[in-house]
Amino acid sequence: MIRKTHRNLLPALLMAAGTLLHGPAAAQPIDNIVALVEQNVILKSELDLAVNGVLDRLRAAGEQIPPRDLVEKQVLERLIVRELQIQRALETGIRISDTDIDQALVNLAQSNGITVQQMRQVIEEEGEDFSEFRRNIAEELLTERLRQRIISSMPPISDTEVEILLASEELSGGEYNVSHIMVGLPEGATPPQIDQAREEAEDIHRRLTEGMDFASAAISYSDSQEALEGGEVGWRDLNSIPAFFAEAMQNLSPGQFTEPVRSPSGFHIIKVNDYRERGQVMMEEYKARHIMIETNEIVTAREAMDEITLIKRQLDDGADFDALAREHSDDPTTANLGGEMGWFPPEAYGDRVQQTLAGLEIGEISEPFQTVAGWHVIQFQDKREVDRTEDAIRAEARDKIRQRKAEQEIEKTLRQWRDEAFVEIRLPGADSGSSG
Repeated sequence: MIRKTHRNLLPALLMAAGTLLHGPAAAQPIDNIVALVEQNVILKSELDLAVNGVLDRLRAAGEQIPPRDLVEKQVLERLIVRELQIQRALETGIRISDTDIDQALVNLAQSNGITVQQMRQVIEEEGEDFSEFRRNIAEELLTERLRQRIISSMPPISDTEVEILLASEELSGGEYNVSHIMVGLPEGATPPQIDQAREEAEDIHRRLTEGMDFASAAISYSDSQEALEGGEVGWRDLNSIPAFFAEAMQNLSPGQFTEPVRSPSGFHIIKVNDYRERGQVMMEEYKARHIMIETNEIVTAREAMDEITLIKRQLDDGADFDALAREHSDDPTTANLGGEMGWFPPEAYGDRVQQTLAGLEIGEISEPFQTVAGWHVIQFQDKREVDRTEDAIRAEARDKIRQRKAEQEIEKTLRQWRDEAFVEIRLPGADSGSSG
């Protein structure tokens, strides 16, 4: 996805393009179809391109290379789920404009320190079609917006949930960098299916115990969304993952992994890659006062600018800021306080105010400047460092609950779509049965 690609350097960007390009425009012989997914198909050429991208990334990272047939199986499953997401997004009316794609390309190029034209040149020098790359970006935006729609349909996090989490003391301690292997179960799994999944998980655990590389095992065997990233989930604290995972891994040291752990989705093996302590959160705050002349259907921007310019001249001549604010300011929350805004974080009133204050010395009054609300002058009165650890912990608790629920809801929804969809796999050597 776009957000993942942003974290990569340009060579990885090109691998991602090769990994996720979605179907050539030219017609292909029927024997090149490796999967039917509802009304669309996945072609062998798509699969080969994606598999080669994954293998190139693993080689560049110095990872162990799993057998190609296992990588093909994992990549094909990812392409199937991706195709289902694209279809659902289009069916529900999600559309991506050329402007959206252009902005995503600009962001992607800037994150790699180059221009869009330079990025295009590198992609084409590598033999990729830039129009296909654009289409891939569009599909990534589609799936991202679909996931955001899934998340937005969730009920909001209540204050009670936050209080329960804070009272549980789960936020004490630090954060774990974790990786994950999952042997999945379908909804309503039968006892034989559960037994088979348990045996597979125990076999993977045995291989890991005997020295198999965790990332290689994840790529080869995991059913999780992170499989092709070697199972890497990233940094989590214990409240951002399900309780049965947290209980299993909280006493592990970096490099250790859990026994298979059962969840409604299947059996899981969690590895702790690293650990870091939670630090104190110190934040800078500003103290300021301002005078605002509002722009509206009666007062034009030019008239507001002329009035604030006159007020600035009076301040330069020694007029009392408090008195002028009470008499002239159109900000109803500060005018009767002499323009006093109190203490606030730098970003509280938007970029323009933050940038203006950043360029002032303590006690200095700004030149007139404009925001969406009107024209202003502002006096930078003071700044301080404050301990916002408690506020940060509370905000983090809410974010972690939301993140945990979002991940569970997305995984549940994707698995449900996959179980219900018509999918026929035609990859040689794979289970060729259809589902849905």
